Amino acid sequence: MSITTPLAPAATPPSARIEARDYHLTAEEIAQFDRDGYLVLKGRIPAPLLERLRDAADRWIAEGHARGPADDSAVDYQWAMRGGAQRLFRIDYLHSKGEDASLELLGSPAVLGIAESLAGANFVPTYESMVFKDTGDGAAIDWHQDAVHPRTHRIFNVDVYLDASRIGEGALRVAPGSHLAPVDVCQLQEEYGWDAPGVIQVELEPGDVLVHDVMVVHGSEAVTGNRLRRTIYYEFRAAEQIFAEGPWDAEWVDRRLRLLPVALTRHDEGMPDAEWFVWNADERLRPVTRGDAEDELRIAHGVHSPGSYCSAGSVPFRADEDASDASA
Repeated sequence: MSITTPLAPAATPPSARIEARDYHLTAEEIAQFDRDGYLVLKGRIPAPLLERLRDAADRWIAEGHARGPADDSAVDYQWAMRGGAQRLFRIDYLHSKGEDASLELLGSPAVLGIAESLAGANFVPTYESMVFKDTGDGAAIDWHQDAVHPRTHRIFNVDVYLDASRIGEGALRVAPGSHLAPVDVCQLQEEYGWDAPGVIQVELEPGDVLVHDVMVVHGSEAVTGNRLRRTIYYEFRAAEQIFAEGPWDAEWVDRRLRLLPVALTRHDEGMPDAEWFVWNADERLRPVTRGDAEDELRIAHGVHSPGSYCSAGSVPFRADEDASDASA
């Protein structure tokens, strides 16, 4: 449905009241993100939460393998034919997969401090998935932009690395500054392969976070004999941006925002002695939960923002089936 009463511009959000440590980005970090289209935050995820996420990821992958590619009901488990075999490479809607760790991560100041810093107090968690390269499955992720949009607001992914990413082992390649306009990634790939001018490879350790603009060009080349590498992606957008530009409506935003009270509670339960985050959203946006947490956890998208990517048989700027990140 259309939005007839958009949200008025939000006032400058108050500084977060977080015990012991402020997880918001600094002015210098925000400026670096706006310039380059990405930002590396070392050691961002606390060790106990990281271990719970790694254990949860093992169980998500095991569940996907148990279901197999022929299970038509397992629509959140994505498979691809690689090297003559079906390979599981992505799991969507993590919060509905029976593991509190994904919600604990969403409710953590380590993640929400980033979200509020870049999207303002009315941030909306718009996607959640885990993309991974399984042991021995080092398929390339071609150059792409996750979503192309008018750039009236920041739209970004918070990428939580559960395993090390190394140069020479298919580490993520990023083209700094490429987020400012649409890019013909087919031409880029044809002309330069993986060595376009200015491209860098990003090395990351377990618990590090890469924040990337959804329009920054990125990808990773094929490798053989690779180790398991799992990355959790949470995308965020400002409610004001969604109301003005879509592709979702106010009811969908309300449903997505219902994730946050559940997530904040899960974080408090899982990390009772850790820092906490105060949610500063406009009172008009705060959802009334229905009391049934399970009903809040899988909010399907229906439509997606178009991305730019290139693959065999495709054309540049094809609308991606899912705007959340494809790289691991």
